[in-house]
Amino acid sequence: MAKTASLSIRIDPEAKSSADVIFSRFGITIADAVNIFIHKSIMVGGLPFDMTLPNFNEETIIALQEARDISNNEIQTKSYSSIYEMIDEINEESLVD
Repeated sequence: MAKTASLSIRIDPEAKSSADVIFSRFGITIADAVNIFIHKSIMVGGLPFDMTLPNFNEETIIALQEARDISNNEIQTKSYSSIYEMIDEINEESLVD
């Protein structure tokens, strides 16, 4: 019987790169992390973490969509030449309210 078996998976290159950075800080490779995940799954008899869907309120859902739209340049945002300019505008708006 072989001591190891081969496993081939596909993963987004950016996710792999991010995982490499995280796992290297622990002194392990992605292969080590996958082995840990599999062994922990066997120990607990399932996934070693809870799988739940995020339960965001409507305001958070709207804010997340707005952030996506800004990130995709679908919404233009205001920019300021300095922090002082931004603070002045915030102060002016708070006086109006």
